[in-house]
Amino acid sequence: MTSTLSRTTVPSQPSPSRRSRRHADLGWIAAVLKYAALVVACLFALLPIVTIFALAFKTSAEYRTTGPLDPPSNWLNFENFVVAFSQGGMLTGFLNTGIILVISITGTILIGTMTAYAVDRFRFRGRGLVTGVFLLATLVPSITTQVATFQVISALDLFNTRWAAIVLFTGTDIIAIYIFLQFMQNIPVALDEAAMIDGANRFTVYWRIILPLLKPAIATVVIIKGIAVYNEFYIPFLYMPSRDLGVISTSLFRFMGPFGSQWEVIAAGTILVIIPTLVAFLFLQRFIYNGLTSGATK
Repeated sequence: MTSTLSRTTVPSQPSPSRRSRRHADLGWIAAVLKYAALVVACLFALLPIVTIFALAFKTSAEYRTTGPLDPPSNWLNFENFVVAFSQGGMLTGFLNTGIILVISITGTILIGTMTAYAVDRFRFRGRGLVTGVFLLATLVPSITTQVATFQVISALDLFNTRWAAIVLFTGTDIIAIYIFLQFMQNIPVALDEAAMIDGANRFTVYWRIILPLLKPAIATVVIIKGIAVYNEFYIPFLYMPSRDLGVISTSLFRFMGPFGSQWEVIAAGTILVIIPTLVAFLFLQRFIYNGLTSGATK
């Protein structure tokens, strides 16, 4: 028996130092793969922008004789930008886009905050049904309601006016209502009760207390909604066909007509459209992240 036990060998276990080195090697490999994937994704995202940016400064002769990634001979050649801005209707597009943007975002903030205040603070029959209907509305594809929407806009005599886009942008933003609802749940009801004890009515509570406390949510909605309205093409193209009512997206689309073969001018117009949203996002991106995360936790 003793000899049998002595022959039995116990399998060797790796030392703690060896296991730690193995985990360190696996972590290093995972980090390399992660950052390599991020670099490749960045290259795929930046390559079209770099190509368009280089093309915007090229002349017609350079466009025909150089490759897409070749730099222009003169980085101070702004002739394409002048042609795009003056002859492409960019000034009218920026003006119409600004008007629609300001009015629709203001309406979205007022309607969204009032709706969130009523749903979160008031107790009424069918409150859960209202919230469920809002959720159901986000699941309905907008393309399925376009025929009815067009009939409503035509019946209201808003077709081919700026108000068609303003009404549609203002009245269909369910996401903004949910963002305001998330923030509203973090505001104590005791503030409402204290203000009403001091003699404030419901509107005063909303205007003087709730609305100022919703500034992070308002900043988030302004950025998200503003970029969506700025880049929207379908609604202005369908409901505002007049050239005098062109916005940024439709003005850029019309470059395919008179400037169909001048891709350097089209690239310059694209850069003019990208710059405002890029600057706004770089300066205000922290509001997007802070607003979405702080409203999601309680």
